[in-house]
Amino acid sequence: MITSKDGSTIAMRVTNQSGMLDKPIAIDVPDLSAGQTPDTGLIPFSVVDLYAWAQNYEAIEIKNLQIFPTITTSQPLAMIPLSEFPDSFNTLEIFDTPRQNL
Repeated sequence: MITSKDGSTIAMRVTNQSGMLDKPIAIDVPDLSAGQTPDTGLIPFSVVDLYAWAQNYEAIEIKNLQIFPTITTSQPLAMIPLSEFPDSFNTLEIFDTPRQNL
């Protein structure tokens, strides 16, 4: 699932058997010109959060994922199998992407 920074859902998809999406997800991004001139104060990318979960695996949350215009973003995820112990069933791994100084 991909959400915008205001928490609204942008897309929710199920992967194929290889763990890949069959079609890319379109994300609204700033115009390419936003990153062409220094010191404009414009952020040349969109920021989203990505959540992934699968039965018997730890859930993953990626915060502040940066999406740039004209670039297809691919985010590989290493899903970690859950332990057989019941107290480990609600495990969430969080990754926070630091903002780039552009």
